[in-house]
Amino acid sequence: MAVLNIHERLLRAEPSDLAPILDSLAGPDDRLWPAERGQWPSMRFDRPLGVGARGGHGPVRYTVEGYAPGQWVRFSFCGPAGVHGFHEFTVHPAPDSGSLLRHTMAVRLRGRARLTWPLFFRRMHDALLEDCLDRAELAVHGSVEHPNQWSGYVRTLRRLARLAARLVSRPT
Repeated sequence: MAVLNIHERLLRAEPSDLAPILDSLAGPDDRLWPAERGQWPSMRFDRPLGVGARGGHGPVRYTVEGYAPGQWVRFSFCGPAGVHGFHEFTVHPAPDSGSLLRHTMAVRLRGRARLTWPLFFRRMHDALLEDCLDRAELAVHGSVEHPNQWSGYVRTLRRLARLAARLVSRPT
């Protein structure tokens, strides 16, 4: 099963204004990834953002496959099992509009991932990416015109995920 998932936001800012936001990804002052207050699992790597860095967020594992500072970063998936492909953030000049910040995920799903993507991960992924774009908009504009609103399904999945994490972390 092939999946192409794209999220993008037009921002009234030059690409050079978005560069430090993209480059802060997974760093100590991350202005893109929505991990503050435990909103989403933090993106972490075994070293600073750059080709070869390994890490991920929550159960999702990947390696930085390509990186052009301020313009593009691509991650190739190493987990969960059954997910093969990449995801990336790119910054593009947009005529008369400033810049376009885009996240693209292109994967082939096999095995259990063919079930877990549509039932669980797709909606969570979509909410997470819209929250990322909200953070970028906040960073360049100082406010978010149309903030992402989680659906009832996403809120339920998040509650279930927190409950599962607590059960797994309990001492026996």
